[in-house]
Amino acid sequence: MENRQPIQIIGTQRSGSNLLRLMLNQFGEISAPHPPHILKQFMPLLPIYGNLEDSENMDRLIDDVCSLIEYNPVLWTGMVFDRKEVRAHCKSNSLIEIFRVVYNLKAKQDRAYFWVCKSMGNMHFSDQLESAGVRPLYIHLYRDGRDVACSFRNAIVGEKHVYHLANQWRENQEACFRLHNKIGSDRFLAVSYEDLIHFPEIEMKKISSFLQVKFDSTVFDYYKSSESENTATVGKMWENVSRPILKNNTMKYKTGLTRTELDIFENQAGEVLKILGYTLDAPETSKIDFSKDQIESFDKENELLKERARKTADPKGMKLRARQEKLISEIKAQVLVD
Repeated sequence: MENRQPIQIIGTQRSGSNLLRLMLNQFGEISAPHPPHILKQFMPLLPIYGNLEDSENMDRLIDDVCSLIEYNPVLWTGMVFDRKEVRAHCKSNSLIEIFRVVYNLKAKQDRAYFWVCKSMGNMHFSDQLESAGVRPLYIHLYRDGRDVACSFRNAIVGEKHVYHLANQWRENQEACFRLHNKIGSDRFLAVSYEDLIHFPEIEMKKISSFLQVKFDSTVFDYYKSSESENTATVGKMWENVSRPILKNNTMKYKTGLTRTELDIFENQAGEVLKILGYTLDAPETSKIDFSKDQIESFDKENELLKERARKTADPKGMKLRARQEKLISEIKAQVLVD
């Protein structure tokens, strides 16, 4: 099977990555399926599978990865995974190789040269990707972290307390900075969500040039595509992708965060906000080091907010995620059995 060129979108979720994915998917040369988060889900589980040089262990991992994709809330349209075919295309026995092969097979089906993975946390696995010879073109999509925090409040997934959201956002951006410094600019492009929605043609032409594909204005018809419809129908979390670009979808934090929450976020992530060109709302003062008791109270509130989010979550979205969650739970339970 001919190798395809990977494109990896990195950063923090709730930053417009589905919008970018769907626009990229409009290019005939690009296949951009919705991500089942293969590396995020399976990297921590690898010890369960033992030595992957043992063919039974490798086959078991292939089967579980394929099942994760098949249970994805947004289906990989038209894909039927033959486990033996996946195994035959693996050049080594590793999770990274399975990851590469399944995306290659999807791109092959779509007659595309590029494939896109928008598991935005994959910058944390960049060393493994690079070592395995999977050399993606990285697009660092970033959004004002304060708006990201507001968006996570309404999402099924993710942290909920602004302290945790600020730390997560800061750490993710810093990981992207480190990756950029490591690999240079030939395979790395930073894109601001705010620029993408305010100046979409300029930004998509910049991305097209980076990927060396011909720009086509049909990228802005993404919301009419079947992939957009399939994504939007999954639940409220992604309903905006069925609409044209929402150019006013910025500075939600002005009404979405309290003054105290804003102070906490900027205390934890203000320096990174400034590096990315955002202006702080709070007067700059000395950084506060929260006490152990304060952090424990943030932890407790975070868990309460996550529990509340689960109870009030969109039932359709929760139902569609249930099969993936059940699969991962069953794999983890095998530790007790073994």
